[in-house]
Amino acid sequence: MLKLLVTGKSGRMGQAILQAAAQVPDVEVAATHDAGEDLQTAVALADCIIDFTIHSFTRQLLDAAVQQGKHVVIGTTGHSQDDRAMIREAAAQIPIVYASNYSVGVNTLFWLTRHAARVLAQDRFDIEVTEMHHRHKIDAPSGTARRLLEILHEETGTNEQDHVAHGRVGNIGPRKPREIGMHTLRGGDVVGDHTVMFAADGERVELTHKASSRQTFASGSVRAALWLQNQPVGLYDMQDVLGLT
Repeated sequence: MLKLLVTGKSGRMGQAILQAAAQVPDVEVAATHDAGEDLQTAVALADCIIDFTIHSFTRQLLDAAVQQGKHVVIGTTGHSQDDRAMIREAAAQIPIVYASNYSVGVNTLFWLTRHAARVLAQDRFDIEVTEMHHRHKIDAPSGTARRLLEILHEETGTNEQDHVAHGRVGNIGPRKPREIGMHTLRGGDVVGDHTVMFAADGERVELTHKASSRQTFASGSVRAALWLQNQPVGLYDMQDVLGLT
């Protein structure tokens, strides 16, 4: 029986994870946590922590997890480069799954984007990425969109500083060579829509994933926690969990 600690129990994702965990026979929610509550005691009750709260909480959470030797699944987005370095350091001591998105469908989108970028080369195809989320989301672009950009950079040899255009306004002139457009939309209660477009003269390929429920992310995070039970110390992502690497 895997004993879970679910942080942010009062939030939308916290509630979704509690529902997802309740549907898995081999999982027990041994503890929950909200801001202002005793974190160390909650961590002590669990084998693995699932956290979808806020990036500023990650350091405190990992300090407690490393101290007590617990596994961690991190779904929080918006981390800085320093935050990511801190996560990598913690993963040298405990097993961690750190992913921008825990949906099986989105991780398939990551895989398809990588392979499409290899075939639909930038000498002919222009690349655009769009994402839309609900009005309450605080980081932009989304963590999923950032991961899509990272995959595109890896396959095309581009980089954020020199090649990404975050929206366009004014008399900007023609599209720059090897440019990748990134467009963020916010509104309503959209759970998460992501599209990668490869556009050439005479044809266009669009890869799209649309999430209509947070349960897909919650179920994926519980799946990641179960998978992590049998893994050695290290840093993993959802591609590892699904065997898509």
